[in-house]
Amino acid sequence: MVNHEKNKYKQEILINQIEGFVEYLNVEKNYALNTISSYKRDLLKFVSFLNNRGITNWVSIDSDAINIFVMELRHRSISAKSLKRYLSSIRVFFNYLIENNIIQKNPALSVQTPKVERVLPKTIDFDDLRRMMSINTSSYKELRSVLVIELLYSCGLRVSELVGINLADFDLSEGFVKVMGKGGKARFSPIGEATIDVLKRYLEMRPNCSSDALFINQKNIRISTRTVQNVVKNRALQVGVSINVHPHMLRHAAATHFLQSSHDLRTVQEFLGHKSIKSTQIYTHLDFLELSKVYDEFHPRAKK
Repeated sequence: MVNHEKNKYKQEILINQIEGFVEYLNVEKNYALNTISSYKRDLLKFVSFLNNRGITNWVSIDSDAINIFVMELRHRSISAKSLKRYLSSIRVFFNYLIENNIIQKNPALSVQTPKVERVLPKTIDFDDLRRMMSINTSSYKELRSVLVIELLYSCGLRVSELVGINLADFDLSEGFVKVMGKGGKARFSPIGEATIDVLKRYLEMRPNCSSDALFINQKNIRISTRTVQNVVKNRALQVGVSINVHPHMLRHAAATHFLQSSHDLRTVQEFLGHKSIKSTQIYTHLDFLELSKVYDEFHPRAKK
């Protein structure tokens, strides 16, 4: 019983150090809440694994222990992409422990990262998009749904970026909206006349409350990312779009259409708020696929 209580106490120390790391990511690094939640979730699962193996401190962990953790996850059919994320969380956390003189070296650095097959993001046909953005009843609920889709698509936003928009972030005279991207980095995204028109109509019907958020729920507080996902999905069903539409699909569509019209990868990078050009380069593959479709359909030398 004494050993059980002692191990429980040591595990609480590990969890407290993870909480300190989470606070560090929030305050010092200004990471997005979704990113912080992923780190915390991954690390708590790692601590649970360590506890089952009787490992009660970070110093005792070596690359073999991490490899076994990864192997157990793989046996549970966890995807290579998720395994890569788990390893990234552990590596970053151990670097934090080194900086705070808790451990001397990072054992996760010698663990091989699983190879992830590049999957091209799904996009949506522009005719389906147009149906989702058409206004029929001018009700508050419909205006809110259409504005959500207008902003996600016209500004190429992440869901977290959309949720974070405040009323004061708009400059309608210049046609811009301020967006807070990953790492608390702000960018200014242009918005077109069609989006501004929907925005003005929405603001006229938006409940008058103390919240600064652009989008609010029935309790007059900022909506959640899950609400945005439901809004997009339900709107697609409402107008008869046959595919399962999710918010990130609209961001992919915006990037693809922007690249097809501008042929400027750097501009698309700025538009999306990508830190690295490598994140944007996947859309060159999408552009090629679209080009292939057009070639196959219309070019006289294409194989029919």
